[in-house]
Amino acid sequence: MNFLAHIYLSGEDEGITIGNFIADGIKGKRYEKYPPQIQKGILLHRAIDSYTDQHPTVKQSTKRLHKKYGHYSGVIVDILYDHFLAKNWQQYHSTPLAAYVENFYELLRTNFDILPTRIQRMMPYMISDNWLLSYASIQGISKILSQMNVRTKGISKMNFAVLELEEFYTEFEQEFTDFFEELIAYSKNKLAEL
Repeated sequence: MNFLAHIYLSGEDEGITIGNFIADGIKGKRYEKYPPQIQKGILLHRAIDSYTDQHPTVKQSTKRLHKKYGHYSGVIVDILYDHFLAKNWQQYHSTPLAAYVENFYELLRTNFDILPTRIQRMMPYMISDNWLLSYASIQGISKILSQMNVRTKGISKMNFAVLELEEFYTEFEQEFTDFFEELIAYSKNKLAEL
């Protein structure tokens, strides 16, 4: 899953939300230097990623892309799934997406000092281009995929994946919907364990 899903699956706890958001930049046991709620968020993120990577519905989505995008297929599916979460946000949360996203950006600003350097550098771009809100449109997803392609120095060709999104839109959306219900339940159980 990508940024928006990880934030959403954190629930209402701010420490868990921050931990879940920064987790990709925290390797090995380095999470132990953070406060307990942030540690929980990091561990939740790792559990969500493992669950997602092994799930047969997600594998079905990535298989559709694998021939053309190889090992980048999983990254693309993460981004496409965030699109469907953003597009159908009102089915998952009572707060409008624009307000929810602004609250999250404010949380980042308030906790700037605890964020890893990589996130601190990325944050201004994320906020100014409003990445999380942009996920709701195909145009926004296209821009995100293009940025990701630049980060891979053009190797991934992810910028073209919007074509598959449009061609198989119904299939991807159904797979997301089926999978996300299970992921919500899994995340709630995992949080209770942590």
